[in-house]
Amino acid sequence: DDIQGVDDAREACWQLDGPLPGWKGYVNRFDGYAHSGNALKGVYRAVHAAGVRFFLGKQGAVKEIVYDGQSGARKAIGVRSEAGKFHPAALVIVAVGAFASRLVPELGTQVVAKSWSVAHVHLTDEETSALRGIPVTYARDLGFFFEPDPKTNLLKLCPMGAGFINTDPNTGVSHAPASVEESAFLPEHDERQLRQLLAQTLPALANRPFVQKTLCWFADTSGSDFIVDYVPETSKSVLLLSGDSGHGFKMFPIVGSWVTDTLKSPNNQQPVTR
Repeated sequence: DDIQGVDDAREACWQLDGPLPGWKGYVNRFDGYAHSGNALKGVYRAVHAAGVRFFLGKQGAVKEIVYDGQSGARKAIGVRSEAGKFHPAALVIVAVGAFASRLVPELGTQVVAKSWSVAHVHLTDEETSALRGIPVTYARDLGFFFEPDPKTNLLKLCPMGAGFINTDPNTGVSHAPASVEESAFLPEHDERQLRQLLAQTLPALANRPFVQKTLCWFADTSGSDFIVDYVPETSKSVLLLSGDSGHGFKMFPIVGSWVTDTLKSPNNQQPVTR
């Protein structure tokens, strides 16, 4: 449906009671979103029940891939955690998003750690109920939000922009910060942008304090293409899945099949489908 002004916008979503200056666009009634946190919890429960073991906390935070330095060809023999524990493995699959270049420095600038900020507004039960079912609301120059989580009463917002990088001046490689605490803030420019977004759409929330502010890190590639491949010169002992470029979650039901297809491929390459 076309949106050609305030009346059209409010017909599509009556909750948008702000001035909506100059708003034009469309409503895609076949679109939607999924709850990523719940999706991950669901997969965790399923694979845990199937016998997969998880190492969490410092025991599970991987510090480095360990290679066999005795043989002529380099081959991974496992990983070492931040706590110093060695976990042996015949195959290491690296699927760590923006942290990929820390574990696989061979990536260089092929994958760029890039972030966008995220903030939340804490609502009352009544406000959360009133916003149930709203469409994902995206303003090109400001940002976007979608219906709040009924369990937490949090309305999540993300400003739009070019994003932020964290480049090492010695190597030219952008890395995600080593700790979550380093990213737990909202840049002033992004806060002004989100205030403007709320003032135009949901003005009653425009001055509400922002909570759970953070930078959300992605693994970007120049063409936004994924990388599913063996790391060169590791004797096919390290396989990398990276380069989500902020659009990886929509592939959540099938992304694992790309890895298994590569592992099963007779020529050790990702099969090409046409």
